[in-house]
Amino acid sequence: MPDLPQHHEAKLQSLERLAQRMDRAFRIPGIGLRVGWDSIAGLVPGIGDALALAPAGYILYSGYQLGASTGTLARMAANTGIDAVIGSVPLVGDLFDVAWKSNTRNTELLRRDLEDSASRGEPLPKRLGRRAFSKLTAPREFGRSLSYARSRTGPEQKQPVIRQHPLNRFLDP
Repeated sequence: MPDLPQHHEAKLQSLERLAQRMDRAFRIPGIGLRVGWDSIAGLVPGIGDALALAPAGYILYSGYQLGASTGTLARMAANTGIDAVIGSVPLVGDLFDVAWKSNTRNTELLRRDLEDSASRGEPLPKRLGRRAFSKLTAPREFGRSLSYARSRTGPEQKQPVIRQHPLNRFLDP
């Protein structure tokens, strides 16, 4: 992955440790399921879910300070909102908190956004070499490439006209 500035990397690692404590701090023996302080605090009606919003808000605010894009901040806020709303339902919310892990999702979104912004301006082969190539990332990566953008022929672009030579030979424009 691209090299992030040292202060960004240190802050991200700190946020990832906080998310790990909130979402995956303890392992339930026998099942292997990981729970964190967010799930444990959610067992206390009303107060526990409100207390769990403080670290989530801190992760969101730190993302703003680090310069995350508006779209990423909106997705992070949506993850936190979903966790808060569904987590406030008495029994279903406690089970949902175990599965959703919004803090971990938010730190992953933040890291991906900061790495993408750090890699802008790099040549396409270098970006592709750093990233796992899959069907999901290929269109986004190719869309940033100028040669790919010029070669695309979609419905919004005109199709090339094939002209015919007077001696019945096809000429490409």
